[in-house]
Amino acid sequence: MKTFLRVFLAAGALAASSAATAVIGAEGARKAYGSRPDVQVFVREMAERHGFVASELAYLFTRVRRQQAALQAIAPPKDPGARSWQAYRARFVNDARVREGVAFWQNHAAALERAAREQGIPAEIVVAIIGIETLYGRNSGSFRVIDALATLAFDYPPRAEYFRSELEQYLLFARDQGIDVFSVKGSYAGAIGIPQFMPGSYRRYAVDFDGDCVIDLRASPADAIGSVANFLRQHGWRPGEPIALPAHVNGAAHRAMLDAGIEPKFPMRELRQYGVETRTGLALETPVALVDFETPGAPTEYRLGLLNFFVLTRYNRASFYAAAVMDLAAAIRAAK
Repeated sequence: MKTFLRVFLAAGALAASSAATAVIGAEGARKAYGSRPDVQVFVREMAERHGFVASELAYLFTRVRRQQAALQAIAPPKDPGARSWQAYRARFVNDARVREGVAFWQNHAAALERAAREQGIPAEIVVAIIGIETLYGRNSGSFRVIDALATLAFDYPPRAEYFRSELEQYLLFARDQGIDVFSVKGSYAGAIGIPQFMPGSYRRYAVDFDGDCVIDLRASPADAIGSVANFLRQHGWRPGEPIALPAHVNGAAHRAMLDAGIEPKFPMRELRQYGVETRTGLALETPVALVDFETPGAPTEYRLGLLNFFVLTRYNRASFYAAAVMDLAAAIRAAK
């Protein structure tokens, strides 16, 4: 049986082993990841928990490089108040992305129809997610995944625990697949392939949808389609139910709903006491969440998010993202 080390050495890893330090922004040179105590602790944990050979994994980290660009990309905006729903929406819901979405749907109609039939996910939702994530597979990222994940795992304290978990999942993924750990490229956050799955999601939710007995989210649109649908289904998508409803607010009582977050918790029958109005035939016990979409200098838009809206935020935990998927999907379906 191949050791993990041989897997990545076979792809030429040894050629670049002479670099021993990484430059860390304005702080200057620091120890390479392979020499850092926190990385050594991680290596020991991986050996104990998953049977990796510690010396091989330690050598691997001598080749990992810190990505300052990843840290810059993930940093929260300096002025959170400048976030604009209208600007965000325009980036993703536009004529070009709608037109290309229609073409993607036509080119992969069989896989999309199967996903809708077997998993209950509307084709336009799957298409919209892939369109927003990677421009229908054309832009899946240029960062080495191992570099991005290690950078965020060891040099981004606000979410270090999450990214160490994803780094763990990525190393397991590479070992399971028998691939060169340095060969996979993705987003600045370490997301992989056409649907931009994080390694943990890749291992849990990716499926072979084209029948070739290989799960390949980097090259197979069918696998990407089936995997997106499986992810949403596993997170509780309810076929045939709406995603969100337009809403209007009066007074200040609605702030309590906003402060409660985007998980549906308030039954429709309670909306009036919070000064919220909508038009719908949904049952009065249907749980909803109030979501606001602010644009500087413009009126705030409000929507009532239902369970399917919340499910979309499991893919990307931002209400702007879920609403953009919803709107792009509607535009693609209307144009098809």
